[in-house]
Amino acid sequence: MSDIIAAARQEAARLGHDYIGSEHLLLALVQTGDPALGAVLAAFSIAPDALKERIEKRAPRGRGAPPDLASMPIRSGARRAMDAASALAGGTEPGSRHLLAALLGDGKGIVPTSLNDLGAPVAKVREALGAGPPAPGERSAPAAAPELKPAQGRERKGRERGQKEPAGRPQEPQRPRTAASAPPPTPREEPGAPPRIPPVHDPFLTWRKLPLLAIPLSLYFAFVAHASPLVVFTTACLAVLPLAGYMGEATEHLSARTGPTLGGFLNATFGNAAELIIAIVALRAGLVELVKASIVGSILGNLLLILGLSIVVGGMGRPTVRFSRTAAGMSAGMLALAVTGLIFPTLFHATHTGAAAVVRELRFSEAVAVVLILTYGFSLLFSLRTHSRLLGGEPHPVTARTWGVGFSMAVLALATVGVAIESEILVHAVEGITRDSAWLTQGFLGLIVIPLIGNAAEHATAVVVAKKGKMDLALQIALGSSTQIALLIAPLLVFIGLVTVPASSGVQMDLVFQPMAVLGLGLATLLASIVTLDGESNWFEGVQLLALYALVAIAVFFL
Repeated sequence: MSDIIAAARQEAARLGHDYIGSEHLLLALVQTGDPALGAVLAAFSIAPDALKERIEKRAPRGRGAPPDLASMPIRSGARRAMDAASALAGGTEPGSRHLLAALLGDGKGIVPTSLNDLGAPVAKVREALGAGPPAPGERSAPAAAPELKPAQGRERKGRERGQKEPAGRPQEPQRPRTAASAPPPTPREEPGAPPRIPPVHDPFLTWRKLPLLAIPLSLYFAFVAHASPLVVFTTACLAVLPLAGYMGEATEHLSARTGPTLGGFLNATFGNAAELIIAIVALRAGLVELVKASIVGSILGNLLLILGLSIVVGGMGRPTVRFSRTAAGMSAGMLALAVTGLIFPTLFHATHTGAAAVVRELRFSEAVAVVLILTYGFSLLFSLRTHSRLLGGEPHPVTARTWGVGFSMAVLALATVGVAIESEILVHAVEGITRDSAWLTQGFLGLIVIPLIGNAAEHATAVVVAKKGKMDLALQIALGSSTQIALLIAPLLVFIGLVTVPASSGVQMDLVFQPMAVLGLGLATLLASIVTLDGESNWFEGVQLLALYALVAIAVFFL
């Protein structure tokens, strides 16, 4: 145990902490390559570096280690864990397996939360270690009290009350324990034995899988029954919903396996993959106005609809909801930059006319796109590497056992193929709807309907976590998705349009948007910044965001 404490002291000094906590004890086990911890991590397919990064991200910021590391105090949580490890060892020298089981405790704190983030539930890890589930009310697996005889128990209670046991009182005979009354022995494992991981039973049919029935329906209506465009469009939209959800879920499970840094990059890369696929298919069909409307609609949907709903739901029953001012300020600044990048090409279009201006508009949009993509790359470096501890983003919740890497990749690939097929059906149905209907235009479908379909799963997650009080995570989803669309997806589509838009369509993919769309983006960015920059909000400010979204939708409907 002394070696682990010495290693924990070094880990605390590395993080700039002036104390030894339970997180430093686990970091010491990671740093020393402990075999018991390694067996548990291998059973759940977790990389040691991923656990290390997760603990460091959840640990508080350090204020500097003391000059004399030997005088560094051990906090009460770490000391209780050490005492509990000694109790679990049963009088022998406690090993790392006992310390790890004691650190998990009742599932609260940095250590169990970090393991749970990576898909290793506390109860299953304790069972794998032979410690069993924590007792009700247990805190850090407290050491078992020694068995007392009745007279000793009464004498101790008397001392606690400031009384003495009357002299000459006969002691009650101790009742012998029978096999039926004795507690079941705690299961033990031989050293080096692999952890016992209980199987996870996943019901075949759940409410989340029911929308998958829309996939065969959409194929039937599109290729067999040749139904009306509105019916085909509706079933295709319903089919995209679960597929986009599985794409996001597979990305989250991959993130849990790779650690916070690479996981954040995966979330940033695949966060809007479904919407990007729909946009590429629409560009191939020459529906440039639909793509431009979907870009604006995605940003507005995240900034106004989802952020507004999250604040309303999170503010119910609470006077205020609080979140990180630093993260909100960074997102507001990047969104303001992105909106500025979208305004410049629109202003250029309004002030220049003629055939030569069309080519210059495209070149101007390409130059702006390069700047926006570079800015997005630097934002990833800032938020995931250089200032990750400052921003302190939360991971997306993974409630069940984490998928393996191979299974996650397979789900991601199959869902991507499914979204691509349904996007083809959806886009061709849009052409029929806009041709036959006077009130469903490409602008309305792209601004309101398609963004909701492509981001429905992520939007639902933001509202659910806001209801649980995790407003930082809700803002991370809403503002982060808006930033990614404005700084990455829109610029990428400019270059993708160079090779996908048919020359016969007579249109080009640039960053010239409708004046009403640009005005709506500017107002949405301004209002979202006002609501979030002070680091707190209330449900009525969420209503204001929803009201602005409704005004924009009404304006687009009547255009």
